[in-house]
Amino acid sequence: MSNVFKTRSLNVIEDFSINERRYFFKKVNELKNAIIENDVAKMDEFRINDPDFGIYEVFLEDSTRTKESFRNAANFHHTKVSELLSSSSSFNKGESYADTFNMLAGYQNSVFIVRSKVEGVTKWLSEETEEYAERNALPYRPAFINAGDGKHEHPTQELLDEFTFLEDNNMSFDSIHVALVGDLYHGRTVHSKADGLKLFDKVKVDLIAPEELAMPDSYVKKMKENGFEVRMFGSIEEYVKDNDIAKMWYFTRPQLERMGEKVLAKQATLRETITFRKEFLEALPEGTKFYHPLPRHKDHPTIPTWLDKTSLNGWERQAINGLYCRIVLISLISGKVGDDYIPVEADKKLEVEEEYIIEVEPSNTDKHRTYSEGIRPIENGIVIDHICKGDSPSEIRNHMRLISSVLAFDEGKGGEWVSKSQRDGLYKGIIFRPEARELGRKDLKRLAVVAPNATLNIVKNGKVEKKYRTHMPPRIYNFDDLSCQNDACISHPSNGEGVPAKFYRTPDGHYACAYCGKFHSFKEIWKKY
Repeated sequence: MSNVFKTRSLNVIEDFSINERRYFFKKVNELKNAIIENDVAKMDEFRINDPDFGIYEVFLEDSTRTKESFRNAANFHHTKVSELLSSSSSFNKGESYADTFNMLAGYQNSVFIVRSKVEGVTKWLSEETEEYAERNALPYRPAFINAGDGKHEHPTQELLDEFTFLEDNNMSFDSIHVALVGDLYHGRTVHSKADGLKLFDKVKVDLIAPEELAMPDSYVKKMKENGFEVRMFGSIEEYVKDNDIAKMWYFTRPQLERMGEKVLAKQATLRETITFRKEFLEALPEGTKFYHPLPRHKDHPTIPTWLDKTSLNGWERQAINGLYCRIVLISLISGKVGDDYIPVEADKKLEVEEEYIIEVEPSNTDKHRTYSEGIRPIENGIVIDHICKGDSPSEIRNHMRLISSVLAFDEGKGGEWVSKSQRDGLYKGIIFRPEARELGRKDLKRLAVVAPNATLNIVKNGKVEKKYRTHMPPRIYNFDDLSCQNDACISHPSNGEGVPAKFYRTPDGHYACAYCGKFHSFKEIWKKY
């Protein structure tokens, strides 16, 4: 059986299934014990020990702990370790990410560890360099490890966080109750937990942050979709008055400098809401542990330094665990370990295949005059009905203009109409185009994307000859006019990488960018016409 981890990339925590991560933590525990006991034979089971195996660090954003823990992990393996300095790199000359990493992949580098402000960059590069390797018959497929990308994710930090939680949970996956405290808006380490904590069978999360630093709605929705019990508190002071306080507290550093003058003007008040104080000690349950991805702010630490020598200190062991986790991650990607892992069905990411353009039989009453008051019947052409039903008339009109542009209807005869349904009193939009061209399969796909839950009527000789109902497709790609609206995303046009936008439907009816994960409505995924 082949090693399922070999040459795998880790762009987001979900790239490794729950079962694969449970196996990973078993191996981390083995390695940690071997290092503590100086069991060289056991350590060598993890060591690549190949000077031709290339590991490349590319940190385009400042880092100390993540960068150095990866460098020390690579040194453990006795491999070739290289570094691209962002200050003198070709990125400053306008060279594309794809060109740079393709070139480096050709120089016998098997693993790239990348930190960047650009979100989704390793996802894109893992796709691009795989094609490059195939085109050039490279004997390996380069793997990418996301060492933090903007406000998106930090999956290796999530791995070491989960391992530390497990140690303090008696290595049990049954349940976890954790409080996330601090800047939950910017903190990519807490964003990773929206999926990462699925590792545990039962999850309760308490979010502690003032409104300005609150967890983005998309991550809260994802937590709830994943079955987590989620509670929200505006401050630690409010939280400690509750009668159900978590034993695990995960703090993050507030990044107020990113939020403008209005926020900075009240930074003292905001910091106070998320900084632990001595008066809160008596409210803590026995056995409570504090964690922090580090570094703490030297002047305003949310975990004050007087706590360093107390039993609450879990953050120092957490940081040390980063080395063990990153050693094992590289071992897995290299194929040194993992041969004994037996894949299970739950590991597979099943892509949903479903029909989203459904042809239905026209009824005998399907004549154009029944669609709306005030519209003269057409003899031949198309009518799109039930557009944005339930929205306001102005919202419907705005979106019908977008539909007309997306379907290249702007130059044709006809018009748009806002009607009120006689059945339920909700507003809906109607587009009619006399003598319009017949829509092909790609047009129908575009219609389903830009106007889900609408009805398309093909009218010939005054009667509806064909009728289709549209639904949200599970995936959207291969349209030149799609665009993620997150300007930090690798696929956003402002980044100049030419990355085609891709989206996946979420359970709550949004579209998530395949690269940065940003949630969009079906109205928001188009370039501005």
